[in-house]
Amino acid sequence: MITKNQYEFALARIEELLPIVDDTMPANDKNAIELTVMSDIVIEYEKEHFPIGKPAIPELIVFYLQESKMTQKQLAQKIGLSPSRISDYISGRAEPTLKNAGLLCKTLGISPYAMLAI
Repeated sequence: MITKNQYEFALARIEELLPIVDDTMPANDKNAIELTVMSDIVIEYEKEHFPIGKPAIPELIVFYLQESKMTQKQLAQKIGLSPSRISDYISGRAEPTLKNAGLLCKTLGISPYAMLAI
């Protein structure tokens, strides 16, 4: 198990190594190897202490609506649903059927894997 001190040391060491190591450096260079090891330490610690959960369907819909600059009403019209049904999905009161999830993915550009939380 990685301790907080080890994690903080690895973060500091990465900051020192980043200006030194570049893509042209051989993979067996001691600085490149050390950067990989320090990165692995940070990744392992952060997976345990700062896990990133998968976004929920409502979060995905809201995010992609904002990205596409589309309103709930426009989305509802594009996929043939009522605006209240879209509101239900966003509020979490209902989950889309597989067919509607597919329409949401296609219309908003959401990865089906993200929608299905695979």
